Amino acid sequence: MAVIRDVMPAFELFQPGSADDAVSLLTQYGGDAWVMAGGLDTFDWLKDRFKRPKVVVDLSQVEELRGVREWNGGLEIGATTTLTEVVRHAWVKQKFPLLAEAAEAAASPQIRNQGTIGGNVSQDARCWYYRSGFPCYRATGNICFADTPTAINREHAIFGADRCVAVSPSDSAPAMVALDAQMVIRNAKGERVVDAQDYFIGPGTDITRMTVLKHGDLLTAIRLPATWANTGFYFEKVRDRPVWDFPIMNVAAAKVVRGGAIERIRLVVNGVAAHPWRLEQVEEAVTGKPANEATAEMAGNLAIEGAVPLRYNGFKLPLMRNLVKRALRGAQEA
Repeated sequence: MAVIRDVMPAFELFQPGSADDAVSLLTQYGGDAWVMAGGLDTFDWLKDRFKRPKVVVDLSQVEELRGVREWNGGLEIGATTTLTEVVRHAWVKQKFPLLAEAAEAAASPQIRNQGTIGGNVSQDARCWYYRSGFPCYRATGNICFADTPTAINREHAIFGADRCVAVSPSDSAPAMVALDAQMVIRNAKGERVVDAQDYFIGPGTDITRMTVLKHGDLLTAIRLPATWANTGFYFEKVRDRPVWDFPIMNVAAAKVVRGGAIERIRLVVNGVAAHPWRLEQVEEAVTGKPANEATAEMAGNLAIEGAVPLRYNGFKLPLMRNLVKRALRGAQEA
């Protein structure tokens, strides 16, 4: 199916001055409204004319959604804070260098200057069949074009496939899960806080969404509790090009070692499922074990159990195994 790049479809633009005004607009227009933060994913959809909202709610004038603040010994980051601000902020670099490193791995400097942390964790799937307008399951069709005998599916899922095999494209998302982040969401009924691990959803929950956000919801902030502040971190991203590329796979780890043994750990891999894939079985298996090569080897082998590769992405199994091994070795105390 040919991609038509043409004049953007007409829409009404609103630029609210507060989060409450933004929520009011989203409530009023429901499914006809589109939320725009940095605009990078938005303009991709609009210029290709696959998304045709009647209303675009631009958050660029809502000051309260920007900035990094102290919060209960941890940090609260406004959803429209740019990736560059996150990367450079002294508090983020000091307490949560894992997030700073993950955010810096996203795209290019120019894109990070415009792209927001809320947008990075909430972006839609990058599967080219879906993005090119094919009527797949995620686009309310009745087939997954990436999961057919002749499909090109090198970047797709090896875990959690349920009709759709698209993966989460975010670099900051696995870091959020590893740090036990909390996502603050506001709508007309009030505010709720969702753990990062529950913020991201798979096709078995709702094949048309990659997060819990529904029409009328607005992600306002991300909170990083002090639980994992100043501990040992590891982040690595594998991609085809050194910059300006989505991950083929990435890994985020937070670890506390005492007396040579792993006291507690979080291990999260992205690019292998529709949402960041937390390796809870591996975490449990290595807790209490020596922080050595034998434990890393065990973790790598255990991490890929249950994986179901597609025709062209079998390489993700050894890649994932090695990334987990390196995360175990490399998450040294800060």
